[in-house]
Amino acid sequence: MKPSILVACAVLLPFLIAACDAKPQSPDASATTRSTEMKPSVTYLHLLKHTPFFTSLTTDQLRWVIGHSHEWEAQPGTVVAQCNGGAQSAASDQGMWILLDGGWQIEYDQQSYPAGHAGAGKWFSAALTDRPCSLVTTEHSYVMKIERADFDAMLEQGFAFDSHLDAGRRYYSELFAAPAELVN
Repeated sequence: MKPSILVACAVLLPFLIAACDAKPQSPDASATTRSTEMKPSVTYLHLLKHTPFFTSLTTDQLRWVIGHSHEWEAQPGTVVAQCNGGAQSAASDQGMWILLDGGWQIEYDQQSYPAGHAGAGKWFSAALTDRPCSLVTTEHSYVMKIERADFDAMLEQGFAFDSHLDAGRRYYSELFAAPAELVN
């Protein structure tokens, strides 16, 4: 065998072993065994412009989004956000979460409501409800958090989110009876 192939095998073998030994967490795992750790990720303009929530934005608006948000990589079973069931909880985390790629689900009232990055539930804010719930990834995903003040500034600047917000309002109203003033 050629030395270059042997070196490549020696370098890749530990990664292959680790990948085979990894036990992915079931989406049905209880919340107490789930991860809340997410890895910071870089937001790329050329990828963001193809993400359903952002396809109607101009290049300058996309750059503004990138400068006023944080992207995270999350493994399956990661708790992205929690609604602790109180007005104080909702007031403390009004940030907007957007699913860029992958899948997540709202876990509420012993039910799971899955959504993909192109579906009505592609955005979420814990401020939508005063009831206990969790936002949990169902597969390897990329999520973005935009703080409420920054999101409000985007709306004031005319960013074209209306169709996504309207679809989400309808989706979440079935789950929580979402107050419209939280997402206007």
